[in-house]
Amino acid sequence: MSTAIPSSTVHDVEASPAGSARAGGIGALVATATFLFGIVLFVTQLADFTAPDTTVADSVAFLVDNEEVLFVGYAVIYLLFGLAIVPLVRALQQRLHRAEPELSAMSAVFGYIWVGLMFATGMVLTIGMGAVADMAGDSAQAQSLFTAIDTVGNGLGGGNELVGGVWILLVSRAAQRAAALPRWLNVLGIVTALAGIVTVIPALTEVGMVFGLGCIAWFAAVGRELLVRP
Repeated sequence: MSTAIPSSTVHDVEASPAGSARAGGIGALVATATFLFGIVLFVTQLADFTAPDTTVADSVAFLVDNEEVLFVGYAVIYLLFGLAIVPLVRALQQRLHRAEPELSAMSAVFGYIWVGLMFATGMVLTIGMGAVADMAGDSAQAQSLFTAIDTVGNGLGGGNELVGGVWILLVSRAAQRAAALPRWLNVLGIVTALAGIVTVIPALTEVGMVFGLGCIAWFAAVGRELLVRP
């Protein structure tokens, strides 16, 4: 009796890394789109909501008038982004694990933590902002709830970019050592990551814009690499 493994099974096993890379590449491009969407949304329709001189009362009033826009924005920026980077984290770990098993494993941990934080932030904000809108008739209560939800949301995923920065830094360093991605892309990743990490310092939170713009370029380039050279 033959014990040979069917050729279709061997093909499926061998093709799985390529399939993972394609899924990760698509995820990276979706992540790029969510960053672009967020930047455009916040400098256009939500400009008044994010202005530095906006008071809590102004924010609550804006939320009541634009609840649907805020819901879609937070769902895309946090929930869709979180979904998109799951296959990307997996694909990059597979790409790097043979040459850099320790770094790739550590990077995946931070990548999945970032996913969890994005989901938590998105759910807190989408559900919480709806609750604020429902309480709009009681101005004091609505403002108090808004402040609490905004603080929790910032603490989980909007106040600084430490976790995302550490993930990109570990991936870029592992890829640099393994020559798994182009050299320029690893340098871009390291610079972007450092810009995110320093946002833990209150005086440097504005550097988060550098992180956001760097992420757009990094996600787009990584997505292309995974699709073109799986």
